[in-house]
Amino acid sequence: METNKAKQIWTKACEFLASAVSADVYNRWIGVIEAIGDEMPGQLTLTVPNGFYQDWLEEHYLGMIREAIDASGAENLVITFMVDGARQPPEGMPAAKPGEEKEKAQKGRVLKSYNVGGALNPRHTFDNFVVGPSNTFAHAAALAVVEAPGRAYNPLFIHGGTGLGKTHLIQAMGQAVLKRGKGTVCYTSCEAFTNEFIQALQQHEIATFRRKYRHIDLLLIDDIHFLAGKESTQEEFFHTFNTLYENQKQIVMTSDRPVSEIANLQKRLVSRFEWGLGTEMEMADLETRVAILRRKREQLSIQLPDDALFFIAEHVRSNIRKLEGSLLRAASYASLTRKPLTTEALEYLLRDTIEQENQTALTIEGIQRMVAEYYDIRLGDMTSKQRPQNIAFPRQVAMYLCREMTDQSLPAIGNGFGRNHATVLHAHRSVGGKMKKDSGLRQTILSLQQRLGGVSAPS
Repeated sequence: METNKAKQIWTKACEFLASAVSADVYNRWIGVIEAIGDEMPGQLTLTVPNGFYQDWLEEHYLGMIREAIDASGAENLVITFMVDGARQPPEGMPAAKPGEEKEKAQKGRVLKSYNVGGALNPRHTFDNFVVGPSNTFAHAAALAVVEAPGRAYNPLFIHGGTGLGKTHLIQAMGQAVLKRGKGTVCYTSCEAFTNEFIQALQQHEIATFRRKYRHIDLLLIDDIHFLAGKESTQEEFFHTFNTLYENQKQIVMTSDRPVSEIANLQKRLVSRFEWGLGTEMEMADLETRVAILRRKREQLSIQLPDDALFFIAEHVRSNIRKLEGSLLRAASYASLTRKPLTTEALEYLLRDTIEQENQTALTIEGIQRMVAEYYDIRLGDMTSKQRPQNIAFPRQVAMYLCREMTDQSLPAIGNGFGRNHATVLHAHRSVGGKMKKDSGLRQTILSLQQRLGGVSAPS
């Protein structure tokens, strides 16, 4: 950035800072900062008298400086603090240690603290994330990554069903890194990454695309399973992954299934995704669901009794989005009608959601649909005559779950799949036998049962 432009931006930022801090603080810390020009576009270089100033400003005032610069109309600038050894600190302020000016001036540390990706929901923070048995491990891993990006669990792969809080958790990671002011964050969905890549190819801007994704400190990418079957995008993401990993930059991904179960994903990507740590987020238990509802009630200042929260938590089990949506629906009803929320009123108000929950858990089609979504096959494949392994095995899993989780007879289950009762019995025995030897399959079956509501057939 040229010198005149840098000085203009800093002058505007100083106007903001002068109104935000006391005169003493401004004169002591902000007033000594000078803006200079450099050869880097999109970079603002600020000089200070010595390393003491640099460390103190980075630790205590970087966030405010960042905000002031954004308020001046110059968003997404890279801030560089450099030591000007020829300058003297104000009287009474600490001088640099011998040799420190030279060392700091040579390093000229670059501080990048902004999000170059999609918007982060301000409510998605660690403070608002309710921790329970179903997500303790994922939450602990996320905190460890924030503490030591690029060194602890790289990459971090979080998988689990829809609406269980994966997006909340990774956005909380991004906001924590931004708050500390020491990392460039890029949050995006895999679909957005793919569309952006295609657009870059069409407009001959692939160099700009790569510059964006390969020069960041923390890449947060949602729904990585969207890469399945997209060969060109997989190739581009492979090289992006390698560049970030080799430079010790942190990569965090979410998926609705484990890495090994993402169909049509290159083996070299599967291998790299498994280099770090994989952790699953499961559906919250009753106590955690109640805690989530209480936290949401507090955030939104909703007036609902605990009895209503327990009713919602007991009947909405499949995912947290539905849980929170049911709370808002109940609260709106109570606010608009000014009537007490009796059990009968809640049953009527949430009848569609409760019916969906029960159907998903207890009908053959609901189980088929869930398993088909999990294994990324068509619902029609459940009843087709095709027998390739990538279809036949999910079909057997669905038959096993129907036998375990419904009170339907073997012939009824067979009819639901276009097969006879002997086929269902064989599938049940086959999957049950494999589960005894394969811990990964046991975890998959358990995960599917939890997504279906954990309702077993009557004994």
